[in-house]
Amino acid sequence: MISYIIKRLGYGVLVLIGVVIVVFFLFQLTRIHPERQIAGEKADKETIENIKKELGLDLPVSQQLLLYLNDISPLSFHQVADSSSRYFLDGGKYDYFRLFTINHTATVLKKPYLSRSYVSKRSVNEILSQRIPNTLVLALAAMLLATVVGIALGVIAAVKQGTAIDRLFTAGSVLGISFPSFFAGIILQLIFAYLLASITGFNMTGNLYETDPYTGERYLALQNLILPAIALGIRPIAVITQLTRSAMIDVLSNDYIRTARAKGLSERKIVFRHALKNALNPVVTSISGWLAGLLTGAFFIEAIFGYNGIGYETVNALKTFDYPVAMGAILYTAVIFVVINIIVDILYSVIDPRIRIA
Repeated sequence: MISYIIKRLGYGVLVLIGVVIVVFFLFQLTRIHPERQIAGEKADKETIENIKKELGLDLPVSQQLLLYLNDISPLSFHQVADSSSRYFLDGGKYDYFRLFTINHTATVLKKPYLSRSYVSKRSVNEILSQRIPNTLVLALAAMLLATVVGIALGVIAAVKQGTAIDRLFTAGSVLGISFPSFFAGIILQLIFAYLLASITGFNMTGNLYETDPYTGERYLALQNLILPAIALGIRPIAVITQLTRSAMIDVLSNDYIRTARAKGLSERKIVFRHALKNALNPVVTSISGWLAGLLTGAFFIEAIFGYNGIGYETVNALKTFDYPVAMGAILYTAVIFVVINIIVDILYSVIDPRIRIA
């Protein structure tokens, strides 16, 4: 098991390195003079050159990539002999713990440094750490909704197999699978937050926490979470419904279920105490796998509903060419995605030990 976990962690690190390199070069191709954005269009040439030097934009692209990798890596290397060096360790760029020094090169352990926003001048880590909890709440709310509704619909469809209800739920799940989340978000927003706003009380846009304009106090606005969670949860609801239905139909055809019926047990006990418990294995693995997808899918939903999560922050950063924030958000999302997938892989290997051998 330990060797399997180490192997999955190694693959995860390789994926993250690949993501960083690809994203870095993509932003290099689209970069629109951030030094001008920081200094303003009327800045003199000397100011522009100083900013480029400070940001490392006067260096070759390959060297910029190495500097960026050194910044975001928890384990990094710095020259300590020359205080004017770009690699000078005590420049105050980040906190660190020096492990050892060999030939004037210090190896340090530190928190990944994602630079500062071109627009707000705030630390990218600080900006994104304030946004990630909102995105996690949205993804977890969508997953909880999908789990409860999907399992309930799947059980009903299996019990009513071959009836109009079964056909209706099956057709609805097929439609839900093919229904893009962003389109569902627009439809829900139009109907419930615009046409029926006076009845539902939903807002077109809003955050998990809002600020009272008169008192300045922050309060929890759960109504702003409902529509984004539904929009994000439609596809997993459809998938979980299909999986639960198929698993329940297989289990209900087993001999021990027929024996339970012959003993006179009520249908409710047979379905929920005996059948559902044994049908949940594929559903549980699907639920854990969907969570990573919901975190990345939340980007579009947050943009549509103006929900202030990491996706909304990324869209705004791209609009204003705030590359450090955009790159940091993509890296954060990639890390979360990889970590969740590693956890899911480990859970799979616990459920089915044959996976560790493959």
